[in-house]
Amino acid sequence: MTRERAGDAPLYASVLWFLLFLFCLRVAGQALVAAFAVPFLPPMSEWYSGVIPYPILLPVQVVIIVLLAKVATDFTRRRGFFVVPRRTMGRFLEWFSYLYWGGMAVRYVASMALHPERRWFGGTIPIFFHCVYWGGMAVRYVASMALHPEPPAVPAE
Repeated sequence: MTRERAGDAPLYASVLWFLLFLFCLRVAGQALVAAFAVPFLPPMSEWYSGVIPYPILLPVQVVIIVLLAKVATDFTRRRGFFVVPRRTMGRFLEWFSYLYWGGMAVRYVASMALHPERRWFGGTIPIFFHCVYWGGMAVRYVASMALHPEPPAVPAE
């Protein structure tokens, strides 16, 4: 690993921890609204698209938090399963994250077109945090490739 690339490791870890923090805030906020209907947060309809029943969604979100914490921990330590580059998986995650972000952009436009009363930010909490999650996956790919670049190709003689 070059000195320049090694110097980027704390930045990648910080971005991953920040994205995880945002996702944890979202999960905690939604749980507070679901359990206690706290008045200082938006109502459940703003947090929840209804695609997955909330009693199933919450444990899935906790699993995602644990997984993202493992990814961020590996990058903080600069070693571990998620720091090791896997080009095929990395490229898949990178392209999937682009497609997912594009899908969320389409979802936003469609939601605003179908529900003009929500403009600009009504019902966008799930859309925003889907982008946060898959943004983290793209950061993980870019970071592992930057920290562990491919060796230069050996020219054929």
